[in-house]
Amino acid sequence: MLISMAPRANLSTSFHRLFIRNMARRAHPQRQRPTPSKTVEPVLHPVYLELSQPLAGSSKPAADSVAALDPTVFNHPLRTDILHLCVVHYLDSLRQGSANTKTRGEVRGSGIKIRRQKGSGMARLGDAQSPMLIGGGVAFGPKPRDFSTKLPRKVIQMGMRVALSAKVRDRKLGVVTQFSWPHGKTKHLAQKIDHLGMRKTLFVTGETEPPSSLTRAIQNIEKVKLITTDKLNVYELLKWPRVVLDMKAVSFLERTYKKDVAVAAVPLAV
Repeated sequence: MLISMAPRANLSTSFHRLFIRNMARRAHPQRQRPTPSKTVEPVLHPVYLELSQPLAGSSKPAADSVAALDPTVFNHPLRTDILHLCVVHYLDSLRQGSANTKTRGEVRGSGIKIRRQKGSGMARLGDAQSPMLIGGGVAFGPKPRDFSTKLPRKVIQMGMRVALSAKVRDRKLGVVTQFSWPHGKTKHLAQKIDHLGMRKTLFVTGETEPPSSLTRAIQNIEKVKLITTDKLNVYELLKWPRVVLDMKAVSFLERTYKKDVAVAAVPLAV
């Protein structure tokens, strides 16, 4: 009777490999891995933006008055595909979807056959509600529907970061300390806006309700709009050529859209 020696050969080979591996480990011991440091080096640096002149008052801000913006919100790489998704999502939500047409079963009239099938020398016809006849129903016409589309929340947040960063990169974003106006006269505010060159500007405030005097004075001025941060979206940021934020709006946007990334500290002036 023949006995196969293959299992014994395989066993001896595995022991030989294990012996060689152990000898190699003894000859070349593994290096000690360095312990991870608890201090995190800053990856991004703040975005510095000079303060713009406010609406109320004639004094200009000091030359060294700057606002330190969060780079994760105001220095995001450009993503035109994300902007396109956000704009289409917003415009779809504005569609009413109330268009409605009547089919041949909904049009008023009798269902009797207009003429006999054969013998008239003319085309075959059924009832008077046929889509081929004037006053008949509509074939494949629109019906009330919901045109709104779904978009992930994180994609919308990225769209806000990209839109704000694009405004900063194009130098079309301004920051003021606050929005105020002493009275509700539209004429004087329009003159001040023209003097500052702020036509076609979107003013965004972080207040829950803007000042009543400013709201009353600005609502009749052409090509100017004042909104709160809860009504700000990607479409509005891209629609208006220039955007001006107050400090509370900047704080709200940074608190809402910032990322957990190490940012270098702002150096204090001596």
